[in-house]
Amino acid sequence: MYEGNENPVLWYGAYTKDGTNNTAELHALYQALHFAKEQKEALIYSDSKYSIDCITVWAYGWKRNGWKKKGGEIKNLALIQSIHSLYDTLKNKVKIKHVKGHSGVEGNELADRMAVHAIAQKALEYEVYSYDNITSILAKI
Repeated sequence: MYEGNENPVLWYGAYTKDGTNNTAELHALYQALHFAKEQKEALIYSDSKYSIDCITVWAYGWKRNGWKKKGGEIKNLALIQSIHSLYDTLKNKVKIKHVKGHSGVEGNELADRMAVHAIAQKALEYEVYSYDNITSILAKI
């Protein structure tokens, strides 16, 4: 989380043993929206087009249709409903933009490192990652 010109605050957590990439991306978006609640305005970047579209586009149609979609179940439905509800209350002060993953965007690269760290630590709750400098984190594979 970037605020002004300060070093970013890095968070990790929400480890789920059998979690999927899509579930992890949705959890990250949910957490970002929770942080955005406390801000006057916020810009959220995500490399998950799936998560962005679920919350900002598709959910409106699904909601109109009783949370159903043509062709089957909506995976991660309860999580999507929670995130969409939060997004809907914040959409006038929050912008969510897609960035290409693994393309050198610092915040996105840091988010990937935090996801790997959460898995390694099996961190269930969100925690702040302590670090000395960004370069050392970005150098980790």
